[in-house]
Amino acid sequence: MLEDKNKERTSLSELGEFGLIDHLTEHFKITHKSTIKGVGDDAAILHFPDEEIVVTTDLLTEGVHFDLSYVPLKHLGYKAVMVNLSDVYAMNASASQITVSIAVSNRFPLEAIEELYAGIQTACVNYKLDLVGGDTTSSQTGLLISVTAIGHVQKNKAVQRSTAKEGDLLVVSGDVGAAYMGLQILEREKAVFKVNPQSQPDLEAYSYLIERQLKPEARKDVSSILQQLEVIPTSMIDVSDGLSSEVLHICKNSKVGCNVYEDKIPLDPQVISSCEEFKLDSTTIALSGGEDYELLFTISPEDFPKIKGNPNFSIIGHMTQESEGIHLITRANTKIELIARGWNALSKEKN
Repeated sequence: MLEDKNKERTSLSELGEFGLIDHLTEHFKITHKSTIKGVGDDAAILHFPDEEIVVTTDLLTEGVHFDLSYVPLKHLGYKAVMVNLSDVYAMNASASQITVSIAVSNRFPLEAIEELYAGIQTACVNYKLDLVGGDTTSSQTGLLISVTAIGHVQKNKAVQRSTAKEGDLLVVSGDVGAAYMGLQILEREKAVFKVNPQSQPDLEAYSYLIERQLKPEARKDVSSILQQLEVIPTSMIDVSDGLSSEVLHICKNSKVGCNVYEDKIPLDPQVISSCEEFKLDSTTIALSGGEDYELLFTISPEDFPKIKGNPNFSIIGHMTQESEGIHLITRANTKIELIARGWNALSKEKN
């Protein structure tokens, strides 16, 4: 919860816009040689010789992307960075700089925004990022956070979602569905709290699910693992909107079809047990849940021996001719058309 009447509250108006920026960024250190000038001028100055630059940005809005009744501000700051890093890593690139812009209402004291930036700083330290700019402004509707991530990749080494080929194998890192089930647990406990504010939930059995929702980790390691295996992905995308949506994105952009095998989709035991508890179908959750921030990619069939049995990856299907369509092959060996039912940022109905 935001309010704690025992804590001192410092109004943001006491600092002003530039004073607030100076205060929030004074402990961020520059670590990359490519950062010539960071925070403190009209624009950052970056230098990347002989490399291609990738840039991505995401906007998170209170009430749409997060609920501060159960999302700690420090976790929110961390997650806002992860959302962007995942897109950089999905291009086979390395992230090096970020900018952070926030719009904040007067219900937030300075101490709350410090918590938000503590999460951002932790992400910068853990992932070796330089904060090089951003903006702050007021909001009439709560908190908005916009993070832009800047990365670099060797020329001609970037991996796009439009270069999968017929016959390629479809691979996903980690497991899927846990973040969505973590959200269901948090929403349930919020409803219980409304009825009984004295309730103390025991969430130990759901620790992995809640961590995947509140503090996801971008898969920085995938690129280096694939390099060690001498595997070059033929296409790649991050799993942010749901596995089925990302499969369809690759197929549409690459002009191929796909068969995804239900029994090959990686599920954590906590996902399976919580789906049973909520009377949900675990395959549906894995396909449509979203916010997993794993990487989905295709590889040449010749690379199958290199990746087979690797604990970091699951081979979940293969690409076909575009005319064959996009299907889920069930455990009963039934072919079902795969439809995107994942996150839609412009949907009128939100969780």
